[in-house]
Amino acid sequence: MNDLFSDGPGTPARKPEPSPAPAPAQAPSRASGPKPARAAAEASYSASDIEVLEGLEPVRRRPGMYIGGTDETALHHLAAEILDNAMDEAVAGHANTIDLKLSPGNRLTVTDNGRGIPVDPHPKFTDRSALEVILTTLHSGGKFSGKAYATSGGLHGVGSSVVNALSSVLEVEVARDRAVWRQDYARGIPQGPVEKIGPTQNRRGTRISFIPDTEIFGGLAFQPLRLFRLCRSKAYLFRGVTIRWECDPSLVAGRDDVPDRAVLHFPGGLADSLRDELGETPPLLCELWSGEADLPAASDGGNTGRVEWAVAWLDSGQSALSSYCNTIPTPQGGTHETGFRNALLKGLRAWGETRNNKRAAQVTAEDLLGAVAAKLSAFIRDPQFQGQTKEKLTSTEATRLVETALRDRFDHWLAGHPAQADALLAAIVERAEERLRRKESKDTPRKSATRRLRLPGKLTDCTRENAAETEIFLVEGDSAGGSAKQARDRETQAVLPLRGKILNVASASTEKLRGNQELRDLVEALGCGQGKHYDGTRLRYGRVIIMTDADVDGAHIASLLMTFFYRELPELIRGGHLFLAQPPLYRLTQGARTVYAMDDRDRERKIKTAFKTGAKIEVSRFKGLGEMPPADLKRTTMDPKHRTLLRVVALPEHAEETERRVEDLMGRRPELRFQFIQANAQRADIDL
Repeated sequence: MNDLFSDGPGTPARKPEPSPAPAPAQAPSRASGPKPARAAAEASYSASDIEVLEGLEPVRRRPGMYIGGTDETALHHLAAEILDNAMDEAVAGHANTIDLKLSPGNRLTVTDNGRGIPVDPHPKFTDRSALEVILTTLHSGGKFSGKAYATSGGLHGVGSSVVNALSSVLEVEVARDRAVWRQDYARGIPQGPVEKIGPTQNRRGTRISFIPDTEIFGGLAFQPLRLFRLCRSKAYLFRGVTIRWECDPSLVAGRDDVPDRAVLHFPGGLADSLRDELGETPPLLCELWSGEADLPAASDGGNTGRVEWAVAWLDSGQSALSSYCNTIPTPQGGTHETGFRNALLKGLRAWGETRNNKRAAQVTAEDLLGAVAAKLSAFIRDPQFQGQTKEKLTSTEATRLVETALRDRFDHWLAGHPAQADALLAAIVERAEERLRRKESKDTPRKSATRRLRLPGKLTDCTRENAAETEIFLVEGDSAGGSAKQARDRETQAVLPLRGKILNVASASTEKLRGNQELRDLVEALGCGQGKHYDGTRLRYGRVIIMTDADVDGAHIASLLMTFFYRELPELIRGGHLFLAQPPLYRLTQGARTVYAMDDRDRERKIKTAFKTGAKIEVSRFKGLGEMPPADLKRTTMDPKHRTLLRVVALPEHAEETERRVEDLMGRRPELRFQFIQANAQRADIDL
């Protein structure tokens, strides 16, 4: 687990308290009128102070309004914008091949064999070609009326122009009408008119090559693995397209997780994608439920789009629902997901009625999707998203369209597979009953004469209220908790004993995670929530310290806790709040001199260097924190004046490697752990 995070020794320096805000100035009385300084300030405010940002200048001034920020996610959003435009051509039936190439110098090139962006003069801006209008004018494009594209991911007409504005270099070539046209840009400014560079017989489509501007993104660079996964997901989403991936070999040298070349084409669509992600995870049912269907016709009889899905209910593992609209990922869900949930919930309840199972009526969408792995892709006309980053679909009509399209097909699937349908119903009803039992237990009133706040689990809290000056120790078991409580500083140090090895959240289902009392007590003790509900301002302690035994079992428990924080409270790690305590394994005594050793190697070194030769040295091995005298625990591990803490950090530049290592060592696929053990067994130094 040491490879998962980079640790820095020492206790973090305490940040200085912020200086108090200045007291608000007293408003002048009406009788005295405004002061001369204020009058002068008001007089200086004139029409000349009003700025008008033209062209693409607003994008460069405020890139976060258009791509969500200037971090690595925003950088890759540029790649997604250009790839989405090519995908729109494919979904519309005008292209079937897309090439994406990553070159040295952070240059990305996307090529499609579609119709090619029009290059003739624009009817409204007659002095410019349509190509230049698209690349330099916000809210321009061919996707507003629905005539050029029945469904599309680009809706606001800002994608290509935003990429152009935020690129130091952008080069575009268009092949159409048996000719090739080219235009170059620098930070959104045309470097000349559109030029015809020659004839062509077989080539058609658009090629855009760009380099993100370092003035905007600093030293951030495209990550090959992230781009490759983006290409693969797009190929899964539309089975009619082939995406050819190419990356300069120097950018992926020594890596086996991303190839330098690949041809991505998946005739099975989302079902292929889900099978690939599940790997060897055992499903609750014998087969996936997948398919595609047209959405109900519009009132005028026109086509409203279609929907594709793939669903597996898992016996174990991490549940997840990935949704898309017009090939755009919607990580925050939206109305199409609501229609999906409604169809499945109503269908399963109806199946329960046909089986005379009265308990089916208590099933909720949470029960049904608590251990589900599913993918949903909707193609609809004129979708409405929340913001330019399009992370959530808000089209109200999508709920009805998706629910209607899926409900009949789910009913038919249940009727056609009665044994599997009964097994699913029994499992979901059991999950619903467990939820109700937990709710009943949680709602049981807890009364006391003093009406003090109920502390979660076996938490022993500290007395100081300033969170920045306090810390909580997470220890394994009541015995270690007893020693820690005696060794602590009652004013600033809290102790929460945990019951042995906690749940491995990397391989557990969402339902098991929610139902784990130990983790619920931990989150409640911290007070900051978890996942998307995390709020760092509510964190009750400035330092969260994992303190486990100095042996293999202790290291395993620490690994499980770090995995929990990495997956469920990553902002706590990014905020620098998570630490590892470093308790010693040995106490060495010679006369009145006592020295502590961290491990066997440290013990031998200190025996040779810290004591007089010839005299007897008493060596005591601590069996665990629970067997360590409180005075020793305080002196070596809990007293800020003498202890050593390792800060747990997750470096952004190693994000992909960290995620891969967590998944390999803690995830659902045991064969990956076995491979890691085989490859690294000779390097292990384990005291058994």
